[in-house]
This record gives sequence, C-alpha cells and structure tokens, in this order.
Amino acid sequence: MENPLTNEYARFFADDTDWYNDIVLGTLLPHFMWDPLPRFFQTWLRNYIGGVLLYFISGFAWCFYIYYFKRNAFIPKDAIPSRKAMLLQISVAMKAMPWYSLLPTISEYLTEIGWTKSFPRLYHVGWLPYVSYLAIYVVIVEFGIYWMHRELHDIKPLYKHLHATHHIYNKQNTLSPFAGLAFHPLDGILQALPHSIALFIVPVHFTAHLALLFVEAIWTANIHDCIHGKVWPVMGAGYHTIHHTTYRHNYGHYTIWMDWMFGTLRDPEEDEGKKM
Repeated sequence: MENPLTNEYARFFADDTDWYNDIVLGTLLPHFMWDPLPRFFQTWLRNYIGGVLLYFISGFAWCFYIYYFKRNAFIPKDAIPSRKAMLLQISVAMKAMPWYSLLPTISEYLTEIGWTKSFPRLYHVGWLPYVSYLAIYVVIVEFGIYWMHRELHDIKPLYKHLHATHHIYNKQNTLSPFAGLAFHPLDGILQALPHSIALFIVPVHFTAHLALLFVEAIWTANIHDCIHGKVWPVMGAGYHTIHHTTYRHNYGHYTIWMDWMFGTLRDPEEDEGKKM
C-alpha cells in the first residue's frame, strides 16, 4: 500500500524543483530553450548555470577584494597568483562543472521519487527536529568529506589519476579562490558525495541540503585564498594552505574537529612559530 505521506512529499518536491528551475532558467533563458527539455535535464541545466554563476561571482569578487582593492593588506605581493595560474584553474573548473552539476540533479531526482529521507517543509517535523537533523547531517558530511579527502591522498592510484590535478597548486602564489573547484571531475564529485549519502541516513530539509551543497562552492573558494581568518574551530585558509604544502595534514572541510580526532591537524600559528 502506498504511503500517502510519500505522495504528499513528492508533490512538494516536484513543485519546488519547478520553482527553482523557473527562477534560474526563466530569468536567464527564453522559455523555448528549456521548456521542452525533460525535467531531469532542466534541473541539471539549472544546477550547471547556478554553479557557474556562483563560481565566477564569488571568485572574481574575492580576487578583486584581496588582490586589488586590499592589495598587500592580507598577503604579500609575491604571494599573489599570476593571471595565467588563475586562468588555468578556471579552465579546469569549467571542464568539470557539467559533471559536478550531475550530483545535485541525481539527488533531487531520487528525493522526488521518495528514495531519500528528506522532508520538503519545516512544519513536517518542527523547529527542534529540523535543527537536530541538520546538525547530524553536517557531522556526517564533515566525517565523510574528511575520509574521502584523506583516502584520495592515501590510495595512490586515486591520488595519481584524480587528486593530483588539484595539488599542482602547492604554493601561496599558485593558490587562489578559483582553485577551489579546480579538480578532476570525479574527484570533485567524490568529495561532495557525502552530502548526497547523508540524505539516505538522516531526515533533512531538502532545500537546506541544496543550499549547503552550493555553499560548498563559496567555502572552497574561501579556503584557497591563503588568508588565515583565525576563527576557531573553523578550518580556514591557513589550515588548508598547509594541506597544499605538506599533503599530509588538515583534510577537513568546515572545521578542524575531524583532523583533531584522527591526528592529522597542523595549526598554522604553531607552524609559523616553528619557522621563526
């Protein structure tokens, strides 16, 4: 017997998908260009365009601020990456973006047909469960990204054929916000996969899931700018710069907790103190 709640959720999810598609595609493209497409491809196109816009808007805004408007205020002149390095990063990211966009599209489809534990409206669970589920979701994502990232280093064929593409940026003057999504396509998908896996483990508001997935693009730009924000326990760019220079530390994403728990944390301030 069919679960009526699943049917109700499916209607909400479908309505949300149509609304998101119309906001992005309807604003940027004539309807005849995307209306005839199957809904799956409409959703993929919306995620692709949204990802590209987010990448360039956040990347150019942040580069302008730290490399030009506040030139020499945050990082020394010789640490500013060349235009050639940034153009290479953009090229790698743009080749991967169509593939990155598949992951949220597939997650959305599986959610619409009732395969995940997601719920579409806050009132379906209430505020306290909403916050609790979201906290559990973030912990699962943190744990998953940490181990996925670490194994991409530890399993040599994965590093050689996938993750090494990202680690050619291994000095301050080769790292920039545009390096944040400059991965082999499969590498980028694997590191974002914990977001989708978590949907099958814990009930989470699907719009919150989508928002956090796209926040990844902003966050990953931030942690590649070489500016250490010193906001404990955030895994800021100071920690991630160390990761790009030692290859063996600071695999975490949003916080330092997983590296602290599993013995791979290296503090940038302590690191700087040892050099002096």
